[in-house]
Amino acid sequence: MDIILVIISSLFILLGIIGSFLPVLPGPLTSWLGLLILHLTDAIPMNKSFIIITLIIAILIWVLDYIIPAIGTKRFGGTKFGMIGTTLGLIVGLITPIPGGIIIGPFVGALIGELLNNADSKTAFKAAFGSFIGFLTSTFIKFIVAIIYLGLFIGVLWDYKNALFSF
Repeated sequence: MDIILVIISSLFILLGIIGSFLPVLPGPLTSWLGLLILHLTDAIPMNKSFIIITLIIAILIWVLDYIIPAIGTKRFGGTKFGMIGTTLGLIVGLITPIPGGIIIGPFVGALIGELLNNADSKTAFKAAFGSFIGFLTSTFIKFIVAIIYLGLFIGVLWDYKNALFSF
């Protein structure tokens, strides 16, 4: 049964890495599920502090994934209208079936928000670009955390390889 759990947990770890780029899956949270499943095996003792700390980090990254594009908008000269537009565009991009909606949504939302605030088109595009930079930053952070969770996964597997794979 432990081998099956290791296989399932490794699939979750890989899905977490893929989820760093795909908006459908919350990357670090999915990777965290892989770590949790790994610790549910009989061969690996449950380390509650490890599980809780990695969960807190995964949740923090998940929350930041929605905040960072708005921060990018603000950093590139956007106003509250642009930040609200970025957040609304991100949500709309998530729920619409348009390919690339997660990328286009924050950009268009910031652009519309700034244009509604009577900003000139140059300022509006600059704020929308900031939103896009924020999205890229958020994706990069999710990827790094998912890779760290992969490293932790491999480390735990290595430490308990004899208990897991001895027949």
